[in-house]
Amino acid sequence: MGFSKWIGASIGWSFGGPIGAIIGLALGSLLDSSSKVGSLKRADKTQTRSGDFEVSLLVLASIVIKADGKQDQRELDFVRAQFVQMYGKERANHAFNLFKEISKQTNISTRQVCLQIRQMMDHASRLQLIHFLFGIAKADNHVADSEVDAISRIASYLGINLRDFESIKAMFYKNSDTAYKILELNTNATMSEIKAAYRKMAKKYHPDKVLHLGKEHQKGAQEKFRKVQEAYEQLQKEKGN
Repeated sequence: MGFSKWIGASIGWSFGGPIGAIIGLALGSLLDSSSKVGSLKRADKTQTRSGDFEVSLLVLASIVIKADGKQDQRELDFVRAQFVQMYGKERANHAFNLFKEISKQTNISTRQVCLQIRQMMDHASRLQLIHFLFGIAKADNHVADSEVDAISRIASYLGINLRDFESIKAMFYKNSDTAYKILELNTNATMSEIKAAYRKMAKKYHPDKVLHLGKEHQKGAQEKFRKVQEAYEQLQKEKGN
């Protein structure tokens, strides 16, 4: 599948607004002069498509990767590997080429991009974006404070509350209260509170919540769900139940 056919077939609402402007600049470097970018644009404000999620992820990933003042090759390799895993080699190559062009842009407004995503994308898909961004930040085995700050700012603009943000963040750290944070609990929670929290979080992070994004995004959703199950099982053992 050619580049213009790939991007035209998979993207809906993200061809408009600030994200559309970012894509337009990136496409200008990727499509040859015979390709008409304008013919790809359409005001399709329907449910988030796989391509809308994909482009949103690329734009936000470019912000996070540059947050610590450098682009680590391990982080770039992580992005490429994740896309190969999700989309297959050909589509992943298209996505990564677009990502590299987006990363060259220096005037991306985090707030404007996030407000567009918040308006158009459902909450479960926005949670999935935050999960992926932490995966990128952790790819070099060190999450810089600047990267955490960037993801925190993104989460705030996306309408992700602090408890959900800390829950996803805890999935990438291991300490004595990690399981409690994943389940959004205080460390003095009772077993009945733990069970109630598990049911709530399992529902919130269930992979079915992002089925509309396509099977390519199910692995990340399943990973979040698995972390919730592991946190619950750990606390069950600690509480002797």
